[in-house]
Amino acid sequence: MPDTENTRLTAPSLPLGVLLSAGGGFLDAFTYVGHHGVFANAQTGNVVLLGISSATGHWADAVRHVPPLIAFVLGVLTAEALVLPRVARFVRRPMRLALVLEILVLAVLAVVPGGLGDTAVVVLVAYAAAVQATSFRTLRRWSYNSVMTTGNLRTATSAAFRAVAGQDREAAEQAGAFGAICLGFLAGAAAGAPLTLLLGDAATWPVAALLAIGLGLFLYDERRSR
Repeated sequence: MPDTENTRLTAPSLPLGVLLSAGGGFLDAFTYVGHHGVFANAQTGNVVLLGISSATGHWADAVRHVPPLIAFVLGVLTAEALVLPRVARFVRRPMRLALVLEILVLAVLAVVPGGLGDTAVVVLVAYAAAVQATSFRTLRRWSYNSVMTTGNLRTATSAAFRAVAGQDREAAEQAGAFGAICLGFLAGAAAGAPLTLLLGDAATWPVAALLAIGLGLFLYDERRSR
């Protein structure tokens, strides 16, 4: 039986997908509210804000959006490198590693006295989120994004239309699953904003705990699928 991690097939768990998506929404709210309007996951937003700031001559604001973009690219490259055959000989469980890495990053951010500074925080979160997003790309039978919501919302809407217009049961299942993913992202963002205002960088503890639960679900689903 092929190794599900090396073939990039996440265990078919909707609860895991919802937890990962909620973590993604939480972290975008965390960096945007707590670290001067910069997104950790939503790089579309960073590109747009970078363009607006550059066009209006606000160069200091523009520069703030560059580090998370670079960190996100490096995170994607890291996740891709982990599944190369010569690397896979040493890293047998890259998807587990992706979640453990993100949990450790969030724990470090929560406990460092005085914080690491806005740029360092956003860079670390963007990097870890990119590793997660690249490692976890499959929900049941479909491709999805575990840290951003635009594509998931499009999929949910398209599937809902097919379900109603064509009485398509599989489309109805897909619409429900992706609707839950989008709601998870919204719930994470809604929780992330007030907790960040209340706790500062210590707000990463709740999302670290959420991802730890996700790791437990992943291990359970992996064992069950085998």
